[in-house]
Amino acid sequence: MSAQTTSPRTDGSGAADNSRPRRAGRAAASDVAGLGTGRAVLFVVPALALIAAFLVFPALWTLYLGVLKYDLAGSNAAAPQFVGLGNYTDALTDPRFANSVLLTLAFVGLSAVLGQNGLGFLLAATLRRAVGWVRMLVNGLVLLSWILPGTVVVFLWQALLDRNGGTLNALLDTPGAAWTLDHPLATIVVFNIWRGTAFSMLLYSAALDAVPTSHLETARLYGSGPLRTFRDVVLPRIRGHILTNTLLITLWTFNDFTPYMLTGGGPEHRSETLPVYVYRMSIEGGQLGFGSAISLIMLVINLVIALFYLRLLRRRGG
Repeated sequence: MSAQTTSPRTDGSGAADNSRPRRAGRAAASDVAGLGTGRAVLFVVPALALIAAFLVFPALWTLYLGVLKYDLAGSNAAAPQFVGLGNYTDALTDPRFANSVLLTLAFVGLSAVLGQNGLGFLLAATLRRAVGWVRMLVNGLVLLSWILPGTVVVFLWQALLDRNGGTLNALLDTPGAAWTLDHPLATIVVFNIWRGTAFSMLLYSAALDAVPTSHLETARLYGSGPLRTFRDVVLPRIRGHILTNTLLITLWTFNDFTPYMLTGGGPEHRSETLPVYVYRMSIEGGQLGFGSAISLIMLVINLVIALFYLRLLRRRGG
């Protein structure tokens, strides 16, 4: 009986055609779970539907409202008028908008970039040398301020700063001092530092724990002081964590609405950050189209901030 052999398929030139096995191998490698294209798409559709419903559609709807004179009541609610870029030009020429931008930048810079960053790192560095029970106690107290609901925290701070019988006035012996009226920006800055330092502390604690102890011991043996050790050993290892933390807390603080619950944006717009300004113009003032335009301007500012930090991160990686 003669042996039968199978020869590989050849094209017109007589060369073996190995393209089909290669394509099959690539397809098998791309479908690791073995679901197939149809079932894989079915798994992704619910997530895409949620993103479209809660992110894409509201963004497109806000973009649409931003070019309309659309109010919550009156004739412009029943028949909105197309104004094009009118809302944007009105916003950019509004003194209240310029005031809100400056207040927001001051609020973010003082409370997030400097306050939360600095205090969070200081607590993380200090607690590394603390004994176990002290570290657990401080971690618990700081985390407590972070996990409490915002409304509860605001209520506690209102009781602390109340001009009639407030805890702070009793401690400082300053009866009748109205902190939220006399120092509104300082009030929301200190409040935000107290509220958000826990996140920075946890991130920096993890970053400092990742610094090899052998590197620190080597620096100490070579006579390096604390500042030089931080500059030459610790900082290069945690620079990426610093940029990531600063990016996150900057965006969170920039879009934070909590100051409204504490000061209401007043007095005389002295604590009216951009989120508060949008709320007061679109909801309290009824100018929904104008408020949508301000929201898109805020989105552009957020994108600029994020791109700036991402560029720094890429430069560090390079």
